[in-house]
Amino acid sequence: MVKSGIFAAALMTMLVSTAQASQDPTAPLGWQAPAKKQLSHRARLPELQSIICAEETNCTVIMNDVAIGLGGRVSGYTLSDIKNDHVTVTRGGKQWRLELFAENIKTN
Repeated sequence: MVKSGIFAAALMTMLVSTAQASQDPTAPLGWQAPAKKQLSHRARLPELQSIICAEETNCTVIMNDVAIGLGGRVSGYTLSDIKNDHVTVTRGGKQWRLELFAENIKTN
């Protein structure tokens, strides 16, 4: 009988200490931690690496080391248009133009 009482007391002590550990013991009484803010995750634009066209209408694009065709998706962006030197990708109703070569190429 005494052993079961000691066991019950030890079990209650462990339960109470676990419950108290989840709250900051130095916080004022009744204090609640502020709710965590949701950080918006903004996906990075894919990197246009290559445009390969066998015919005017049969083109493949390599973005982020993935080969995709018109209407294909990479990193959440949809390939909506392919030209000789640039492509257009869309996401969430917005469009981005990705150029194959930078406009500010320096020549000597």
